[in-house]
Amino acid sequence: MQHFKKLLAILLCALFVFAVVGCGPKDPGKTDPADPSKSEDPVDPGKLSLANIKIGFVHVTDPNDMGYTYNHDLGTQKMQKELGLKDDQIINKFNTNEDQACENALRELAEQGCHIIFATSFGFEDYVLKVAKDYPNIQFCHATGYQAAGSGLKNVHNYFGKIYQARYLSGIAAGLKTKTNKLGYVAAKPFAEVISGYTAFYLGAKSVNPDVTMVVKYTGEWHDPTVEAQLAQALIDEGCDVIGQHCDSTAPATAAEAAGVFHVGYNSDMRGAAPKASLTSAIWDWSRYLVMAVNKLVAGEEIPVDWGEGLKEGVCDVSPLNDDIVAPGTADKIEEARKKMVETDWDVFTGPLVDVKGNEVVKAGETFIEPASAPSWTHILEGITVPPETLG
Repeated sequence: MQHFKKLLAILLCALFVFAVVGCGPKDPGKTDPADPSKSEDPVDPGKLSLANIKIGFVHVTDPNDMGYTYNHDLGTQKMQKELGLKDDQIINKFNTNEDQACENALRELAEQGCHIIFATSFGFEDYVLKVAKDYPNIQFCHATGYQAAGSGLKNVHNYFGKIYQARYLSGIAAGLKTKTNKLGYVAAKPFAEVISGYTAFYLGAKSVNPDVTMVVKYTGEWHDPTVEAQLAQALIDEGCDVIGQHCDSTAPATAAEAAGVFHVGYNSDMRGAAPKASLTSAIWDWSRYLVMAVNKLVAGEEIPVDWGEGLKEGVCDVSPLNDDIVAPGTADKIEEARKKMVETDWDVFTGPLVDVKGNEVVKAGETFIEPASAPSWTHILEGITVPPETLG
């Protein structure tokens, strides 16, 4: 009996020591592989792999917009497939306003263990910079922004692309189709990104139809289907017979079809929404950037501070032409312009270009080149009518 009691005491002591060691504090710097966000220190990027990386996204709308977020989410899906990622490695925050809600979403993604976070709307940038300071070991990539290079933060990056090249191509379809020589354009906000886009669209149209003019109306929001439809109808009432857009829904397309005119979309192939009106769309392949950024992070390499590829690299293009309704010769003219951009050093904003005040803003033989990640073209060219209060 005495021997049994002594053995029992030894066993109890051993269990006590094991329990204390097991419940004691973790070694500093070690990572909980089940949940990196619960570790004392963030995961060392050198230890990352495609098997354990977590990726976060903050979007201003959701894929149901059939526009910008829809297109960006297609890029996410393509990235996931190409890299072989599991569903639980990707966390999306949809329908996030460009206000405190963005900061909250970014912090939630950081606390959920994301190693890299993509914020996809222009108005998110100030919140990205603020949150990135508090999480120096997490990489933050912001689409359409311009402040990364001057922020002093090594974990903040801007990305965009030469979408104006695709818009130029889509404008060719509009210029060849119009009968009134008056195009309409439903635009979100009077920002450089939008102005650059509709200017390229107009220049594409003018390259095949020198008599064309264009009227622009702003919704004031990236996504407001009701107002988008109303402004499309207002443009149609003014005699515009082809409607372009830089806004996030298919409302301008369906409004154009209902009125018996034509439409050029953005972000998605809108033939499904308006088969009798949609000529083509300027579209993105965001996976080109997403795959590159994730691969560089996993490899322990630096992600570019500013990034912006274009037509040549497959980042942007036009969706398939609606062969039933495009004007004859449209495909040939688009291919001619495509080759010019891809195979030579010619680009869209090549002079001479004159603004509405009569100033030559780009001289003959010169070309204005957009910065890598942030559009900066803000000139309103002659032949384009915008609301007077937005002229500056």
